Formats: sequence, C-alpha cells, structure tokens
Amino acid sequence: MKDQLFTDARAVKRRDDDIQVTYTTEQVVERIWREHLRPRLGMLILASVAMAVTAATTGAIPFLIQVVSDEVFVGKNVDMVTPIVVAVAAVTVVKSLAEYTAKVTVGYLGHRFIADLRIAMFSRLSYADLSWMQTVHSGRLLSGFLNDATLIRQTASRALVALVENSLKVIFLVGVMLYMDLRLSGAVLVFMPIGVIILGRQRRKMRKSTTKSLQETGDLSALISQTLQGMRIVRAYRQEEREIARATRTINRTLEFTMRGARARAASGPGVELLVGCGFAVAIYLAATTAHIGEVTLGHFMGFMTSALLIYQPLKSVATLQTSIQEGVAAASRVFGIIDRERTLVDAPDAKPLALRSGEIVFDDVSFGYDPEQPVLREIALTVPAGKTVALVGPSGSGKSTLINLALRFFDPQQGRVLIDGQDISKVTIDSLRDKIALVTQDPVLFDDTMRANISYGSADEANGAVEAAAKAAAAHEFIAQLAEGYDTRAGEAGNALSGGEKQRIAIARAVYKDAPILLLDEPTSSLDSQAEAKVQRALEKLMRGRTVLTIAHRLSTVKKADMICVLDGGRIVEMGRHDELVKAGGLYARLHKTQFDIVSDDLDEDREDAAAAARTAKSPHPVAGE
Repeated sequence: MKDQLFTDARAVKRRDDDIQVTYTTEQVVERIWREHLRPRLGMLILASVAMAVTAATTGAIPFLIQVVSDEVFVGKNVDMVTPIVVAVAAVTVVKSLAEYTAKVTVGYLGHRFIADLRIAMFSRLSYADLSWMQTVHSGRLLSGFLNDATLIRQTASRALVALVENSLKVIFLVGVMLYMDLRLSGAVLVFMPIGVIILGRQRRKMRKSTTKSLQETGDLSALISQTLQGMRIVRAYRQEEREIARATRTINRTLEFTMRGARARAASGPGVELLVGCGFAVAIYLAATTAHIGEVTLGHFMGFMTSALLIYQPLKSVATLQTSIQEGVAAASRVFGIIDRERTLVDAPDAKPLALRSGEIVFDDVSFGYDPEQPVLREIALTVPAGKTVALVGPSGSGKSTLINLALRFFDPQQGRVLIDGQDISKVTIDSLRDKIALVTQDPVLFDDTMRANISYGSADEANGAVEAAAKAAAAHEFIAQLAEGYDTRAGEAGNALSGGEKQRIAIARAVYKDAPILLLDEPTSSLDSQAEAKVQRALEKLMRGRTVLTIAHRLSTVKKADMICVLDGGRIVEMGRHDELVKAGGLYARLHKTQFDIVSDDLDEDREDAAAAARTAKSPHPVAGE
C-alpha cells in the first residue's frame, strides 16, 4: 500500500474481529458513570468543584481587565492599583490551586479506572469458555489490555473530564460576554450552531477510523506474538522477509486508519477556529463603528474581547475532545465486549460439591462435537474403575483428548453424561470437581516463577517439605538442587530455562503435590527422548499407584501395564481389553502395535549399522573417501 497521508486508501477494508461489540456513545458514557465514577462520587465532586473554581476564576479575568482599563488607564485612578493587583494575585493563586487539585484527582480517577478495567478483563478471561478462547488469538486479547484500555482511560480522565472543565469555562465566559454586551455576543456566537454540525460529522468519522485502527493493532499484536513463538521455524525456513512483509502490510493498514482519525481530529480545531474568527471580525466591526458615539468604552471593549479570546481555547478544546471521546468509545466497544461475554459453562443452580468416594469415572452414552454438526465422539460408553488405569489409544483425531476435556468439564457433552462415583459432573460445582483431579499434559505448562511456586501451583499452601517430597517422587529433586538458586530458581518464560524432560518432571511433581485421587494423563511422554522418557515413566508409575487414571499414549510401549486399553477410531470405541488380548485379536490395536514395532526395529537396525560403520572407520588407518 502506498503512503497516502492526506487521501483515504479506499481499498483498505476489513470486517469486525472476534472481540468487537457495538455500543453507542450514550451507553459507554452511562456505563463509565455507573460502574466507575459514581462509586467514587466524593472524589468526583472534589474534581468537579475544583474545575468549577477554575472556570469561575477564568471568567473573573475579563472583569479585572475592564476595571484596569477604565479605572487606571482611562480614569487615572491610582487608588485602584493596589486592590486590583491584590485581586489579580488572589485569582491567580486560587486558579492554580484549583487546577492542581483537579488534575491530580482526575489523574487518579483515570488510572484507577484503567486498573479496574484490566482486572475485570483478566477475571473474565480467567473464567471464559475454552470454546471461545480457542477462536481468539492471544495477541488480540493482549492488545485489548494495552491499547484499548489506555484509550478508554484517556477518554475517562483526559477527554471526558477535560470536556466538562472546558465546557464550564465556555458557559462562564459566555455568561460574562452576554452580561457585558448582548449585541457583540450575538455576533461572536452566531456561528456556533454551524460548528456543532461540523463536529457531528467529524465524530462519526473518528469513531469508525479508531475502531478499524484498533482492530489492525490487534492483528499486529497477534502477528508479533506468533512470529516470536515460531522464530525457530521462521529462521529454519528462511521466511524472515515474508514475515517482515506481513508486518509491513498490517502496520501500513494501521497507519492509514490512524491517519483517517488524525485528519478528523485535525479538522475539528481549525473549523471552530475559523468560525470564532469570523465572529471576532464581526464583533470588532460593530464595536469600531459605534465607538465614536460612546456606546462602547475602551474598558468595555477590552473586557469583552478578553472574554471572547479566553473562550477561544476552551471552545477549541471542546471541539477536539468531542472527536477524542469517540476514540474511547470505539475502544470501549472492544473492552466491554470482552468483559460482557457470557459464560455458557457454569455451575447448575442447584449444584452441590462432588462427594468423592472411590473415584470411578463413567462416560454414559456420550456424544460431543466442537462443532455440533461435526461430532468428535459418538455414543461413548466407557467405565474407568476406581483405582485402575485405563489407557486411550487410537489414531490422531479419534477423540482421545476430548474425553479428557469432558472429564474435567472444559466442555459439556451434547448427548449423554459423565459420572464420577455416580454423580453427574454437570450437576456438581466445577471447583469441587477440579479439586479432585490432577492433569499432566504432553506440553507441560510452567509459569515464569520459581520451581517451588510451579510445583505448589493450584494449592493454597506452599509447604517447603512437601514441595521437595513431591519433586523427589517425580525424579526432579536432583536437577533442581543443582540449579543456581535451587527451588527458588525461576523457570523462565514457558519454562524455557529447562529441558523437555525436566519440564515434564516439574509438571508431574505438581500433580504429586496436589495429591488428587483422579489423574488424567494426556500423552505426557510423547515428545521426550528415550532417556528422558524412562525417567518420566518411572515418576509416572509412582504417581499412578492407588489412583484412578485415564491416560492417553501414542507410544504403545507405555500402556502395556494398563488395567484396560480402550481403542478409539472415528469417535467410537472399536476395541477394549488388555495388551496381550488386543494383540491376539488382530484388530486396529494390533495393527498400530505392529507399525510401531516395525518402526522401532528399523531404528534399532539403523543404530546397529551406524555403530558398526563407526567402529570400522575407527580401526582403519586410511579411511575410504566418502565413508
């Protein structure tokens, strides 16, 4: 896209993104008042009084100018000098104190407001349905926290409050002008209705351009986030220039929409300035043509023109701030869209805590699809006996991870029920359900916190002895003890300070520390090398003793000891039994087992050939070229 600073790029169009909701200006202002300003009414009244005093002292200045002109310069009344000087000093001191009070108070209200918004957004996202979270890129949500919330703060603290302050000044100064001279005031103010019409058009342009600019900024945040996460792939495939080109397009689109708003904002001030200037010209003409007959004295004219000049800046600010408010309204439509999103997965009205007795899990005729038109699971009937281990096996996309998600009630089935000890989990409290379950996933999630905090994550207390005991049970204590700060060493972003096997053992230690009677394992060793897998597998075997375990594994070698193996294909259970039984049956499990066995055998043969070749090379004093 070419740089077109003063011309709209008409080809730049886009649809609303996933977090965009439309609110009117009245709805946004009413909500800011109801939820954020009215609860702090005392501080708001203080700010309003301070702004009113500022406006009143500003309105007093023209009277002082008139008195100085008529009494001192024209009337030569020396006795008035001292009272006028004292009055000017007093007005200046009061005005300065009032302005300071207003700015500090308004500043706090604005920053408190943005803090409340961010807390509300984070709280909503923490409990938001996973089905929605999976459709929105994290970069767009991050943009809401940073860019959108900041624009709303500017609207609430700077634009909205400054609009009130400047409007009060305009009201006071218009009152002074009308008191001094109705005819000259009419000449100055006659152009104001035209300005209102112009501002109305600019406000609509401002809101539209800001909305699109914020959407593009969200796209840019998403692009930067995924590029940073995938930087190794970008470098490996030499796609740096492609990613730069994508970022350039998005940045240029953001610039274009931003400039549309800048043009609308820039047109507001000069437009009002032109109209006020025309009013000044008419007023000066009327005053000059009547001065010779004594209708307008010098002091009268000076006082009136001071009022007219003082009204210029707040009137121009009101014009500019009207468009700035639309920036905040556009941002609020996105932020409130996040805050107002309703959860669909909530506790039932009569939900009771889960009364766990043994830990038996039953999937009773369960069908589910992330898209209801495309089921992932079909009529699943499966029982995980208390204290036993059931392994889920099958091709990718057969529904294994979905069963784990349903057991944790991340989603509700479209048909059937999930029962724990005979209790429908949709009718027990979500907190009590998840308190009884520990989860270890294929890609362990570690937070940028200490090892100790990561192990005790999800527990109210952080007992040092229990943390170390959990780490020992997960075969993690030895490598943690060798870290620079031991258990107080930070894991880094996403645990990048640790290897894959070390991260997995920390995740297992977290499950040990939670000591939940039900354990869900989602391919916890699939991404590890053989040595790391062996250590993790030993730790898992300790963790699984005496618990109800539902585990997923692609490596069939890890499920041979399971009490029962459930084979899924196409969302249905096609086989069930123990390892030896399923191998003898010659079904899907046997074919999967044979395929993996052949791959492992080929790998072992290749390893032996490589080792033999290396040995021959080492013995030969003159290696053959190319060997």
